[in-house]
Amino acid sequence: MEVDPNSTLKQLKTQIQRKKPHLYPERQEFRHEPRGKGLDDSQTAAAVGLKDQGKLYLKDLGPQIGYKTVFLVEYAGPLFVYAWIYTRPWLFYGDGAGSQPMSQVVHIAAGCWIMHYAKRILETLFVHRFSHATMPIRNLFKNCSYYWIFAAYVAYHVNHPLYTAPCQMQTYIALGSWVVCELGNFSIHWALRNLRPAGSKERKIPRATKDPLTLLFNLVSCPNYTYEVGGWVAFTIMTQCLPAGLFTLAGFYQMAVWALGKHRAYKKDFKDYPRGRKAIVPFIM
Repeated sequence: MEVDPNSTLKQLKTQIQRKKPHLYPERQEFRHEPRGKGLDDSQTAAAVGLKDQGKLYLKDLGPQIGYKTVFLVEYAGPLFVYAWIYTRPWLFYGDGAGSQPMSQVVHIAAGCWIMHYAKRILETLFVHRFSHATMPIRNLFKNCSYYWIFAAYVAYHVNHPLYTAPCQMQTYIALGSWVVCELGNFSIHWALRNLRPAGSKERKIPRATKDPLTLLFNLVSCPNYTYEVGGWVAFTIMTQCLPAGLFTLAGFYQMAVWALGKHRAYKKDFKDYPRGRKAIVPFIM
């Protein structure tokens, strides 16, 4: 294929789509090596070293789906699954379950769970800016399975007629911690949104703003994950529920993997990146 050296990789992808309609641009990725890193679409052919008789590798990423769509579906699921079990206990525990008294913490837990995922949906719609427009469609099924199944697992136990609640002091202290973590998580997301201008892929070192809840940037690279894990630890203590603890551990593992990857990328891309920061757990990891 003849290539204008001044063409961007995004323009080359459009040319390829004309010849192979099923390979729409979001499904394509150019690389220098078969297993190499994907190249930036805004670069020109000349900038990536494509000369006469030169070559780039094109990877078919498979069918794609929008990031926003995936997030909305995976967050709406646990909200409605939990609310369904909470509001219709007789469907899951028998006809007499609806008349059984519920502990106050059961109502608090339901409110926290629903508000958390409502917040995530609103952030997806109005706060987050995605560096990539799409992801492989297989991620939709993987992510939804994780969130939806865990939601049912946790809700089934917390709303069970035989559920035993912790003491009120434990509940309220954990609830206060949960509120702080939710507010902190939102503050970090808002700071990250303002870090990148709309329609731009510009990258800057994230730093604390005037919001005191963003001071965690001084200690970790991904304080949004730190607050997220903290919120689920608080929810686990508040409900004293083993399935909630398992959900927290699974979430921490995945967020730690993401945080460590972002931390390495920050240190590689920014020579003046603060040395004292860890990835997700202050002073430790």
